[in-house]
Amino acid sequence: MSRLEVGKPSLFLSEPLITVGQPLSLLSAILKSCYGPAGRLKQLHNGVGGYVCLTSQSSAILARLSVSHPVLKVLTASVQNHVSRFSDCGLFTAILCCSLIENFKNLNIASSTVIKISQHLLSLCTDYLKSEACGCRVSVDFSNLETLLCLVRSVLTSKPACMLNKREVDHLAVLIIKAFMFTVPCHPETKPVLGKCVTVPVKGRRVLDSAVIPGLLIETPEIQFAKTFSVKRISDTVKIAVFCVSMSGDLFDPEEGTITVHHGISLEMSELTQLLNVGKQLVNDEVGLVVCQKVIHPSLKQYLRDNHVIAVDRAGLSVMEPLSQMTGSKPIASIYSLSPSCYGSLKDVCTKSFASKHFVHLIPNDTVVCSLLLCNRNETTWDELKICCLPASISKDLDCSQTQYQLVADAFCHSLESVACSLSHDDREILTDTAYAHCWLVPSGFPSVSNWSDLLSKCGCGINSSTENLNWRLLRPLFGSPPTESCPKEPSVKVAEFMTLDCFAAKYNGLQVAVETVSLILDLSCIIEDQN
Repeated sequence: MSRLEVGKPSLFLSEPLITVGQPLSLLSAILKSCYGPAGRLKQLHNGVGGYVCLTSQSSAILARLSVSHPVLKVLTASVQNHVSRFSDCGLFTAILCCSLIENFKNLNIASSTVIKISQHLLSLCTDYLKSEACGCRVSVDFSNLETLLCLVRSVLTSKPACMLNKREVDHLAVLIIKAFMFTVPCHPETKPVLGKCVTVPVKGRRVLDSAVIPGLLIETPEIQFAKTFSVKRISDTVKIAVFCVSMSGDLFDPEEGTITVHHGISLEMSELTQLLNVGKQLVNDEVGLVVCQKVIHPSLKQYLRDNHVIAVDRAGLSVMEPLSQMTGSKPIASIYSLSPSCYGSLKDVCTKSFASKHFVHLIPNDTVVCSLLLCNRNETTWDELKICCLPASISKDLDCSQTQYQLVADAFCHSLESVACSLSHDDREILTDTAYAHCWLVPSGFPSVSNWSDLLSKCGCGINSSTENLNWRLLRPLFGSPPTESCPKEPSVKVAEFMTLDCFAAKYNGLQVAVETVSLILDLSCIIEDQN
């Protein structure tokens, strides 16, 4: 008999916020150093070597950082969930979480009171951000795509590990906007639905070789197609059948149960006969293209080719939804019931070769699906490229004193300012104007008593200029600073050609996630962790 080991007792941790101080500060420092267009790169690898990741993105950092403290596990899981939904503003959310926890835990106020006040402050922020008076948003004019280009450029230039020069950034920005416009429906509907953009990785090629192709590219590595081939057409369209079930002829898994067959019956031949019957029906229904998510039996594939039907297998799950949306087909889930109503149609089918890869190019009647051929020099830079915003009765309603409300509100504001201060990585002073509440980076080497109007030309995002008579204040959240007298007003100047922008929806959700996560962490009184 093997020896039985005595189980370790569960770990009981009371007041977890008391012990989280040092690891929280370390995590905050790592994230702050990566934040903003001038963020620093991090080289991550495990303690015994292995794969090395060079990145400044929150999704890669949080996935590879080993955190042991339960509070940090909650924090990182919450931020990763936000990034999985919005693919942006992960660093903003994580830094704000850390700053809120650091500021709130130093207040001598009950956690329940801090949570109520912070939730109220969050509602004030979100109400303002959703209002027409909000000066944090920049409207998008689809007749002039310069604003969208600025947004895409901002995202690309904030990822230094992509190693892109200005020409490459401009090229990719145009392609991404073009791909987005392809997904906008051509015909207005009651409830319009955006199409899909499928990213096709091509590593080892120049970034400038990247391209956007209308329609869908399905890689076919095992087949060398000719440049031209005949395909069945009906009224200038190609009929397509899409299968989401395996057509390989494999038998049932023995673990699924016992199968009883008569003597002399071959299950393999029976399955192949059924597949060939499906092939005959497809030929009789004048189907020109068959796409299977999984594997097609070689005999069926050869039969279809002999009858001028293109057969593509191993398409994968990722293309099923855009394929159905583009062609109007319904994925067929059984080889024993085949309805012609499941067929879809295409404008044309051809082949394309790019680098060492070969594709079948499905050209739709209406372009709502496109393929983005995304190139970069090596695997590391390509991975980084892929992974590319009170009345006195308040205190009575919240059941807190005016002093408590003021303390929590100050900590809340200082946390937001701490995120803004993370944009500076060279000990440069950061100013904010009292009119628009925008950040202004002071050039290095100038004292704090300088005439700011002579030193500053544009704000951090590039929207406002210092030609107006603006008043500035130093942004130093650790020491407190006088607040802006009123809500920021809208910019009075025209939108600049080159701006630094963030996705509003991602920033908005990041703010909510940060406050909700901190509220959850503040509410923790003890943690029980299984040590076995």
